Amino acid sequence: MKPTNSTCVEEEMVFFFSYSRSYESTKTSNIPLIRIKTGDGTLSLERKYEGGGTLSETNTTKETVLPINKNVKKRYMRQLWIDVRKDWDLYLALLPGIAFLLLFKYTPMYGIIIAFKDFNIFDGMAASPWVGMKHFDKLISSASFLQVFQNTLLISVYKILFLFPLPIIIAILLNELKNMAFKRSVQTVVYLPHFLSWVIVSGLFIDLLSTNGGIVNKIIVSMGGEPIRFFLDSQIFRSVLIGTSGWKETGWNTIIYLAALASIDPGLYEAAKIDGANKWKQIVHITLPGLIPIILLMFILRLGYVLEAGTEQILVMYNPSVYNVADVIGTYVYRIGLGEQDYSFSTAVGVFESVVAFILILTGNGLARKFFGRGIW
Repeated sequence: MKPTNSTCVEEEMVFFFSYSRSYESTKTSNIPLIRIKTGDGTLSLERKYEGGGTLSETNTTKETVLPINKNVKKRYMRQLWIDVRKDWDLYLALLPGIAFLLLFKYTPMYGIIIAFKDFNIFDGMAASPWVGMKHFDKLISSASFLQVFQNTLLISVYKILFLFPLPIIIAILLNELKNMAFKRSVQTVVYLPHFLSWVIVSGLFIDLLSTNGGIVNKIIVSMGGEPIRFFLDSQIFRSVLIGTSGWKETGWNTIIYLAALASIDPGLYEAAKIDGANKWKQIVHITLPGLIPIILLMFILRLGYVLEAGTEQILVMYNPSVYNVADVIGTYVYRIGLGEQDYSFSTAVGVFESVVAFILILTGNGLARKFFGRGIW
């Protein structure tokens, strides 16, 4: 059995075989294609037999063949060099992004060792003594951290439950608008808050919700109610966080879903109309299934930020009277690390947050692949 023709594209090799195999009926089965995938220096064949005569099923066998020819790697490197020379400007434009990642994302990882040392700012990281898991033990046994961890989970879960569906709903509603001028006006209005910093947003809502002259409390008092201390009442403050976060970010998050909606074939809607489907059925059976891939992607990525919970937002809006319900891991690290200068413990908290986020992303991707057949990788 010898290959009569072969092609190579990057790491995958495709060989064309043509030979015969006898079955009970003495007829033959031609095998036009064997796809060969690389793995540990060998090629693994997946051979599909489409039988003739009385054989109607498809059989699959696997074999191991000789190691890949070294010329394949040389050919790949040669092709890569040709591509770089051809599109050198694009690769050049890629360098600043790579440099940014190396400088601000990978280089700081060296500082993780502080979590395993009693760091002294005067001795430096190298000279500070190793203490192993001391700070992680302190973290797990700390009552204050457990409260902070609970607050972080609650606020993140509330944001996922109430805010994650909103961009999807708004994108679907905007997609149904036929008046383009009105549609663009609405898009601009809902996008704009994203470009305001949390400091400005915090100032706006403090003025709106203040007990001393805030327009919201003025309306409440004019209707016979009592002023509400939105930023001082621990039972209300989480709702303020969720509401302000939704006001600022929902419109911006809508963009990606609008882009996904634009990729859905309009012919599907035309066929559905011919079949008598109303607008609601079109959304349920065409729009939502078309959005499932991007919804899964965004949800899995969102899981990675469960322990982040909006540190910048909370940092500029909370105060000591609501620490018991609003102090999250990010603000806790800020207060302990910079306020009390306990750099080792705050680094341990940050490492814990990163590890949990990594596990959540892996879990979310695994569940998505198991139940929906797709994931980030």
